[in-house]
Amino acid sequence: MSKKILLAFLFLFQISFSQEKLIHGKISAEGNYVEGINIVNLVNEKSAVSDKNGDFYILAKAEDLLVISAINFEYKRKLISESDLDSEIIKIEMTPKVGQIDEVVITKYKNINAVDLGILNKPAKQYTPAERKVKTATDLNLKLGFGVAFSLDPIINAISGRTNLLKQNLSIERKERLLEHLNSLFSEEYFLETLKIPSEKVLAFQYFAIEDLSLINAIEMKNKTLSSLRLIQLSEIYKELQADEK
Repeated sequence: MSKKILLAFLFLFQISFSQEKLIHGKISAEGNYVEGINIVNLVNEKSAVSDKNGDFYILAKAEDLLVISAINFEYKRKLISESDLDSEIIKIEMTPKVGQIDEVVITKYKNINAVDLGILNKPAKQYTPAERKVKTATDLNLKLGFGVAFSLDPIINAISGRTNLLKQNLSIERKERLLEHLNSLFSEEYFLETLKIPSEKVLAFQYFAIEDLSLINAIEMKNKTLSSLRLIQLSEIYKELQADEK
């Protein structure tokens, strides 16, 4: 009997933990204009746009990650906590973008690296912070002698769910990196005027598009023509999906 009660309790706990809530957020930016800022929940892929007072409403639950962006503000992320869900208003401070100087290209000694200096036989693999955390959480790193290495970390991390969380963070980081590359290739006007995407749907469409393998390959190759052709195809698919939902 006690086992059934425990299972019922765990089931109810899981349901309550996974419940979403409509949260009220308010964006401020040191007196700057805060209307039209895009907010996207990367977990449930819901999106919202701030009004002239910086207010917005979006569905979220604890551990969801909000991405807040606008052309005149620095990119920002907000991880929703349990205390945020209990708050009447979640306040988010944005930082206005400052003027940027032209790109500086350093050509002198550009070939000096660990391989040229004889330190390494081949270039070392470069890991992003999220990739490094996943690698650390899953690697075997305990030396037992006789050339045998073993670690309890992967087992503990798998049981605790930490590895899954780290892999989720890695996926989010890769999406953000793809989004930055996409915005470096195309201006906001391209999505509004060429693809005819409504301004409040631009960011949601971008997250939809960077799930496409063909577009990912084109972006990574920095092939603007191929990327544009695929974006045109994806925009038609996206607009059809939006029409079906209505």
